[in-house]
Amino acid sequence: MLSMTMTAMPHRLARFLLILLLAATATGAGAATPRQLFLVSQPPVTLTNHHGQLLTGNYSVNLLWYGRFTPAQRAVVADFILSLSPSVSGTASVAAWWATTARYHPGAARLSLGRQVVDPTLSLGRRLSESSLASLASRLGPHRGTVAVVVTAADVLVDGFCLSRCGLHASSSSSTRNATSSSGRGGRGRFAYAWVGNPAEQCPGECAWPFHQPPYGPQAAPLVSPNADVGMDGAVITLATLLAGAVTNPYGGGFFQGPAEAPLEAVSACAGVFGNGAYPGYPGQVRVDAATGASYNAVGVAGRRFLLPAMWDPATAQCSTPLV
Repeated sequence: MLSMTMTAMPHRLARFLLILLLAATATGAGAATPRQLFLVSQPPVTLTNHHGQLLTGNYSVNLLWYGRFTPAQRAVVADFILSLSPSVSGTASVAAWWATTARYHPGAARLSLGRQVVDPTLSLGRRLSESSLASLASRLGPHRGTVAVVVTAADVLVDGFCLSRCGLHASSSSSTRNATSSSGRGGRGRFAYAWVGNPAEQCPGECAWPFHQPPYGPQAAPLVSPNADVGMDGAVITLATLLAGAVTNPYGGGFFQGPAEAPLEAVSACAGVFGNGAYPGYPGQVRVDAATGASYNAVGVAGRRFLLPAMWDPATAQCSTPLV
């Protein structure tokens, strides 16, 4: 069967492509130069409901750690997932950010941290294909009521990583373990999964921006990462993007803009925006810790801080950030 995958592209590249798409829509394809793309008045992002199946109800997020991670690194991701629970309140909380997904009718997927599996010996080797990722995700069964997430270490090579994507979400059959088609129709035994890589060694400028200077474009000073780990804080941004896409467009027929083969989803449609006043090369206004200089815009369990990307809000038809 054909693989249905939605990728999280390097944030600056995704932001550029979004501006390109919107500018072409507004002025006609081929009419705008790269310089003009940043000068045109951008029409609002509008995600269309294609009336396919969304994830609703309670889901556990199961994690497979592929490669070597420190306990502190695993805690960053685990605490982010724990923070999605509404038990963590506040207007700038991670839970408040996630609550936006409930406005994707008939959405409202409530995520909690499930079980964690470690594979430090790289059982499938150091280089992984997309089918390898699906195979790893299948190890996190049973899959009913779960989302499987594979996290790869900084020295693991994944096809397309850094070049065209920082992670992906997809769907697979728990019975055949083959990826499903992108028809958007609900399928028996089908489960959603995601993969995110630690970009610290291979591409921090592409997949951990704004915590690292990009390889091209404006060279503003990078932000200080809130958990003192550029790679894992960058991975959280990618994971946030993928989880939002996985619940609002799990099988290719949910909410998105553009072609189904390369959709702009709940967060990827707002790529590069982390606060008010954002523009290409500038993530927007965020909070800064006076003692450490770390930048953040959301708070989770035990006061853990995160920098989360903007999410398109169906209620306002705007890209909304935790800090308003």
